[in-house]
Amino acid sequence: MRRIEVGAGGGAPPYTVTVGPGLLDTLEVPQRHVALIHPEDLPPEFVARVQARLRPVVTVAVPARDDCKTLAVMAGVLSRLAAAAIPRDGAVVGLGGGAATDLAGFVAASYLRGVAFYTLPTTLLGMVDAAVGGKTGVNLPEGKNLVGAFWPPRAVWCDTGTLATLPPAVFREGAAEAFKHGLMSDPSLLPRVLDPEFRPGGALLEGTLADAVAVKAGVVTRDLTEQGERAFLNFGHTLAHALEAVTDHAVSHGEAVAYGMHYAARLSRAQGGADLSAHTLAFLRWQRPTPLPALTYDAVAPYMARDKKADAQGVRFVLLRDLGQPYLARVTEDVLREEFTGWLEDVRRTQGGHGA
Repeated sequence: MRRIEVGAGGGAPPYTVTVGPGLLDTLEVPQRHVALIHPEDLPPEFVARVQARLRPVVTVAVPARDDCKTLAVMAGVLSRLAAAAIPRDGAVVGLGGGAATDLAGFVAASYLRGVAFYTLPTTLLGMVDAAVGGKTGVNLPEGKNLVGAFWPPRAVWCDTGTLATLPPAVFREGAAEAFKHGLMSDPSLLPRVLDPEFRPGGALLEGTLADAVAVKAGVVTRDLTEQGERAFLNFGHTLAHALEAVTDHAVSHGEAVAYGMHYAARLSRAQGGADLSAHTLAFLRWQRPTPLPALTYDAVAPYMARDKKADAQGVRFVLLRDLGQPYLARVTEDVLREEFTGWLEDVRRTQGGHGA
């Protein structure tokens, strides 16, 4: 079992991320009035184990994956908490994948202007990324995560036993964020993520997962509200969020990040950085993401323009000078178009000429 300390900053108290098996059966929170939020497709066994430990006043099932991240769903959940009379000293517990914990955190931040929040991610993507750092929110039709709040949890429990229930493709999807942490901060993660022992029950699972979490924990401790360094965690995400939007989420977040990392690697090389495209191509071949539909730069560009790293002067991309050396940069339209064309050709080759 590994414990990673996160200094939340911004006046919020620090918290601990615990990584290991069997954690759903050891949960404890000091609050007496608990609301449990989980996706409707979560294995009932997980819900029952958490209910047995925390005895929630109300349990709310929400739509699976990003279908739960809407203002309409959030309003319904808030009404359920109000009807159950969850008090100001109560707590919201988010159980499930990253989408459900994003929603649960935003509910916690909003209900009665903020109640305690705990998160129990059950997917690799949720453990490495969504559950750590206090970013909560929902989507709008115009783009992903455009409404939300910074609301750090009081504790995060990553029960590695829950990963055994994931389809292999969903596990590989979640590995994208761990691989990203290797590119931007800890290169030792790169070969470990691609190792056959990085799998549910594998010898490299717990240590690799904990080290990937530690990368994000360090960044958010130093920059909770994304005034500087935290933006580097968005490596690959500018195109990724656009792909999610333009395909109406037919391409999942982790798969979109894999595609986006390769585009960012190409842009990094075009801007004079090291050529890291072999790493990102290797990950694409390992992950085997959902093939893309026919795409054009002009279809994707408006969504990239709404990226949260954009400012009054336009879109900024997270690029890499080399492994572990991220920076923010503006890229000219000509380069963005040219590298998009090359990126599509690379994607076609990784998929044997199909998709994209």
